[in-house]
Amino acid sequence: MTAMRNRPIPGSSGIVRTMSLLGDPVLHAACEPVTDFGPALARLVEDMYATMYEARGVGLAANQIGVPSRVFVFDCPDDEDVRHLGHVVNPVLVEADGVTVRGPEGCLSLPGLEAGTPRFDHAVVEGVTVEGEPVRIAGTGFFARCLQHECDHLDGRVYTDRLTGLRRARVLRAARRAPWGRTG
Repeated sequence: MTAMRNRPIPGSSGIVRTMSLLGDPVLHAACEPVTDFGPALARLVEDMYATMYEARGVGLAANQIGVPSRVFVFDCPDDEDVRHLGHVVNPVLVEADGVTVRGPEGCLSLPGLEAGTPRFDHAVVEGVTVEGEPVRIAGTGFFARCLQHECDHLDGRVYTDRLTGLRRARVLRAARRAPWGRTG
């Protein structure tokens, strides 16, 4: 526990930003690779953590706060309740395999809604840190779902894009009826 005392808590110096909601064009376009690894990127990551924690989420992509850059943060347990905390700049989903599990999935950009969404049970993401250091993150179960979900965001997809038929129709209808809804 003493090791954590010497490090700042992620997001503790960040500002909570406004969440982009389903229907906002920034959520439906691919994000641009990060090329500037200066102080603005570090501030963005801090703000993303602050926003994710305020919204009680387990992951957040930059475009969810209106910034079309390839960055996401996470603080997510796996199925064994092991906590995974970090960020990835310019992530690439290099592996997504294993069994496909249809599990409940929600999104901070669709507050209060969730739907059974198929995802692979294993995922590996490679990218870099805010300092430009290479990082490789592997996850299983719920954490693998989180990694795939955030990579989808950066490619301009939301989880509803993975749904079909009645399941998709139900969640989109609920989104239109939600106080924040603007799906058209």
